[in-house]
Amino acid sequence: MPTDAPATTVVVVTWRGADHITECLDGLAAQHSPHRTLVVDNASDDGTATLLARHPSRPAVLRPRRNLGYAGALAAALPHVTTPFVAWLNDDAVPRPAWLNTLEDILRADPGCAAVASVLQRPDGTRQSSGVRLTADGHGADLAGAPSPTAPPFGFCGGAVLLRLAPLRAEGGVPAGFFCYYEDLDTAWRLRLAGHGIAAPPDRPDAAVVHRHGASTRPGSPRFHGWNERNRLLTLLRCAPAAVAVRELARFAALTAVLPLRRARPGSGTAVPDAPNFRVGLRCRVLAGVVIRLPGTLARRVVVGRHRVLARSDVWRRWAGK
Repeated sequence: MPTDAPATTVVVVTWRGADHITECLDGLAAQHSPHRTLVVDNASDDGTATLLARHPSRPAVLRPRRNLGYAGALAAALPHVTTPFVAWLNDDAVPRPAWLNTLEDILRADPGCAAVASVLQRPDGTRQSSGVRLTADGHGADLAGAPSPTAPPFGFCGGAVLLRLAPLRAEGGVPAGFFCYYEDLDTAWRLRLAGHGIAAPPDRPDAAVVHRHGASTRPGSPRFHGWNERNRLLTLLRCAPAAVAVRELARFAALTAVLPLRRARPGSGTAVPDAPNFRVGLRCRVLAGVVIRLPGTLARRVVVGRHRVLARSDVWRRWAGK
């Protein structure tokens, strides 16, 4: 590869992103590091295609016939990536000019590192994420504090991350069937099991990413909670120790079963939160989605197990609840 050839393909997934995709592409055009931009336009019908065609950066565009979701679009883009690195970037995220070259330098400096997280900031300047931690019940949670090279996060937020292409492909790519949410935690977990490192993001203002968050999906909506709950359980079944996966699935099912009783006894001291993920119908749909996908999920668990160099229990003890 020529020394001046781009090292990274930045994959931007958009769906009806006409009101923010231009700002994202402007941010990429201002990067210090040369790169390729590949936009996956998930069958938008709001004029996004026209904006992409007119943007001076002239990004390459994949246009599926239907909305594949974030995970599905990332998976669809992967065969088109030929650079050593691939970045994922939300269409409502605007990277600072030093974002890409700073993350590339981190990966180049450590061949054992498969990914480096980004600092994501809200538009008001507060920090949204410095990577992702693994909770004691198997949720992925944003780390809002300052990043630390000596205490890296378990994983990364998929809204802005740089990955090394070879290990990403070797460890199974992106779980396209997730549609959206938890594809980042699942990917990070598989990389960890295979012995790869994930670096903390650089704490540099000129390398941060400003993220509007939820421009394409509505955090807190029933769909949001449905994808989150289903994909957390699928990730556990694919990656976690068997006892942990079975425990969390059983807990989810048991709580679903007792919710009607709790609502029937409002003075019992066990009030039910007024949130979509505590609605019995949504939880039943989540369980049905897990059951339907169980054969394929367990088959994937076997493949993940064949690729791992670390015990699932060791990874869980090292990272869960930290």
